[in-house]
Amino acid sequence: MILFGTLINGLLIIIGSIFGLFFTKIPERYKETVMQGIGLAVVLIGLQMAFVTEQIIILLLSLLSGAIIGEIIRLEEGLNRLGQWIGSKFTSSGSEFSVAQGFITATLIFCIGALAIIGALDSGIRGDHEVLITKGVIDGFAALVLTTTLGFGVILSVIPVVLYQGAIALLATQIEKWIPESFLNGMIVELTAVGGLLIVAIGLNLLKITQIRIGNLLPAIATVGCIYYIYQLIIH
Repeated sequence: MILFGTLINGLLIIIGSIFGLFFTKIPERYKETVMQGIGLAVVLIGLQMAFVTEQIIILLLSLLSGAIIGEIIRLEEGLNRLGQWIGSKFTSSGSEFSVAQGFITATLIFCIGALAIIGALDSGIRGDHEVLITKGVIDGFAALVLTTTLGFGVILSVIPVVLYQGAIALLATQIEKWIPESFLNGMIVELTAVGGLLIVAIGLNLLKITQIRIGNLLPAIATVGCIYYIYQLIIH
């Protein structure tokens, strides 16, 4: 079953989030300190991912083009409205913003990175779900911790996670016919690096050091593929 790994990943996020809901009533000062710890860990994870880049110019151009596109279409505002709308269906009035924050933050953390992409590709190309199941265990624990501070919105991230990874897995069944393996591997490296910097931005926001409009940088995840392709044409 091509989607087995993706479904297990989603299930573990749900389980982790449900357990996390039982710990949301802890005192605010505990939540604040825990969130700072999460923020520091997220920054470290993002830096580790960002440092894998082999061409810094690709990373820079991807972020710049993504930022321009995101600002033009006001993607951050749209994501916030989506999170608030979803939150209004599950929570009482007045708490939608925190739901949107939890939804966006968790979605970015769970979707961006090498494990999500490589795991989904392994599921589709080789029928090997080990990477996604391992990612699911990690995501489950992360969802538990995030839910204690960001609340119910974290569990809603399972929807884009399943759709995103599922789409990659289904596409991967045909991808070898279209894209050479060497090109695909190189693009994944740069995609991981761009995603890593976005995760660093999440960590900085969680630490309240900055207030980066991460949603408006998301198109960089798409533009990195185009820029990497153009770069390969130039150097070859």
